[in-house]
Amino acid sequence: MVDVGGKPATKRTAIAIAYIRISPEVYKQIEENSNKKGDVLGIARIAGIMAAKRTSDIIPLCHPLALTKAEVDVYLVPAYHLSAIWPKAGHGLLVAIQALVETVGPTGVEMEALMAAQGAALTVFDMCKAMDKTMTIEGAKVVYKAGGRSGVSLDIKWKNEVGAEKFGPQRLREGLGNGDLLVKGRLNEKIPGVSAGTST
Repeated sequence: MVDVGGKPATKRTAIAIAYIRISPEVYKQIEENSNKKGDVLGIARIAGIMAAKRTSDIIPLCHPLALTKAEVDVYLVPAYHLSAIWPKAGHGLLVAIQALVETVGPTGVEMEALMAAQGAALTVFDMCKAMDKTMTIEGAKVVYKAGGRSGVSLDIKWKNEVGAEKFGPQRLREGLGNGDLLVKGRLNEKIPGVSAGTST
């Protein structure tokens, strides 16, 4: 393992995203909460948080970290949407995932954020694989990182969607950094709690 003992403990934040292409049948099942295994989106959120906490048990030489925050947002994105974050799904629709992880320590939490996003994605896949054999998990990447000597870095496409509003129907409760960096994904009326023609 890399020696990080001499590095100062600072607040570290990382955000990762991923998405799953699903069939219209799976989309409808998730939307109606009729999956036999239970609430797909809710269980995926918990799985993502659990995955973040167990990152060092899975990734060799990854430092075990005391996380101060792990927040995972999982929701459906319909075929017709205006967000630049999520691509249009060719054969179906999308389940979108964003994971935010924070700690105060000498090393970053990028791996924990990625693990959270992938853990949530794998859970959706597992719960829906009996109904859709063509699902794919794609787009996993870190889109925001803050803390340490390298400062703040972020993905340009994600940055273009950053604004003063909250991200997704579940809402990220707190800002990033100084409180003014929050994602906004513009979705259509099929997303619960979002009215047609509005941004959330």
